[in-house]
Amino acid sequence: MENIPRMELIQVAENVAREKLIEKEDVILAMEDAIQKAARSKYGLERDIRANINRNNGAISIEQFTQVVDDVVDEATQMSLSEAQRRDTSLKVGDFYKKVLPPFDFGRIAAQSAKQVISQKVRDAERLRQFNQFKDRVGEIILGTVKRFDNFSVTLDIGKAEGVIRKDEMIPREQLKPGDRVRTYILNVSEEIRGPQIFLSRSSNEFLRLLFTQEVPEIYDGIIEVKNVAREPGSRAKISVFSKDNTIDPVGACVGMRGSRVQAVVNELQGEKIEIIPWSEDPVTFVINSLAPAVPSKVIMDEEAGRMEVIVPDDQLSLAIGRRGQNVRLASNLSNWYIDVVSETEESEKRQDEINERTKIFIDSLDVDDVIAHLIVAEGYSTIDEIANSSIEELNNIEGFEEELSLEIKERAVNYVKQETELVEKKLKDSDIDNRLYEFTHLSKFHILTLVENGIKTLDDLADLDSEELFTLLGKSVFDNENEAGEVIMEARKHWFEEDKK
Repeated sequence: MENIPRMELIQVAENVAREKLIEKEDVILAMEDAIQKAARSKYGLERDIRANINRNNGAISIEQFTQVVDDVVDEATQMSLSEAQRRDTSLKVGDFYKKVLPPFDFGRIAAQSAKQVISQKVRDAERLRQFNQFKDRVGEIILGTVKRFDNFSVTLDIGKAEGVIRKDEMIPREQLKPGDRVRTYILNVSEEIRGPQIFLSRSSNEFLRLLFTQEVPEIYDGIIEVKNVAREPGSRAKISVFSKDNTIDPVGACVGMRGSRVQAVVNELQGEKIEIIPWSEDPVTFVINSLAPAVPSKVIMDEEAGRMEVIVPDDQLSLAIGRRGQNVRLASNLSNWYIDVVSETEESEKRQDEINERTKIFIDSLDVDDVIAHLIVAEGYSTIDEIANSSIEELNNIEGFEEELSLEIKERAVNYVKQETELVEKKLKDSDIDNRLYEFTHLSKFHILTLVENGIKTLDDLADLDSEELFTLLGKSVFDNENEAGEVIMEARKHWFEEDKK
């Protein structure tokens, strides 16, 4: 094609680049691709044809590239050295012979194809520009206009780009309409098959946190810290706040004068009920605060298991649990503690059942009456082993016990443990237990017998268990939590690693 200046091409490239906010070079490259495609349609799709637009004057040149090779495999793109040197003696193997092609008219089909190529390339460049613009803005709130709806998403116009709110990131039952202006959280910007996509959210916890940051200057300035957020989008949320400045009430600051600040957030979230909870370094105090509006009467904390049993007055049980368990669920998510809410009556019945169970053990095992058994339980003893291992002085501290009675009770406990141990030993010896499991010192013989009775007869059988299975088999009488069961399993597996080293 003749090298004729075409300044209108440069002007078009500049106009498109300015309108789409992309580089002029990207538009010119798209034009070159389009011209190249049209030229291949005319001169042969199999040929290596390349187009070039002069960046200064818009002149178009089209050349056919043919590589010089020793053995020609593809005559459309290759030529032999002898043929190449007949045309240009300076050519050698690996070089390209370039043939300038004559000008041609695009034609209607070729022109339409070229237009499609340019449009696609410009769209790709525009998406890349959007990706580069928004990839560093993940975690920000942005204002957008509802543009269109799909079955599982809503598309928002966010300036020179579009963002998508997928169904699982929408507020349930929220009724958005085209043209609505809404704030959203930039959740992620990623490369998809269709090009870069900007994913937005209105249901994430971080969206709620940032809304409060926008509405409460003390949070923005770092005077008040949002410790955690728990949400059930569109329904209810709890947010915990804390201030190192004792002169500032963090809850009051977030609520605002006559509730103006929190109400602005509520309005943005379509009426989602928001409770602001004062954070406390003491986990029990914080859990009590989190269960508001219920007021617990007692809390029993199991720190290792990350669990709290919260006892509430009978008339506040439904208030503490909430509709469909929502209040206790949000409190649990906010505090990162598993919370078990029980009424005072349930707790009393549960404790009484435990006392009755322990009392029966002492009555049956030590052959004592109900009164003595209750006195032992009241002192905190729960197993026969504990009594057998106690000193006479310790037993004398039980209300109503004297030395003679203490000696008698201890002797009965020692004899009972001895008889039970002998019985367990006999059962183990009569079973086909593996010797390595029998000698495993991290579990008592009583607990090893329980394993044998459940088909665990070798050390490898024990090592093959997971922590949940072992915890289920032996229960809380042996382990406080699954982690302790896991430690025993790791001890059982040690012989594997020792054998591997040999």
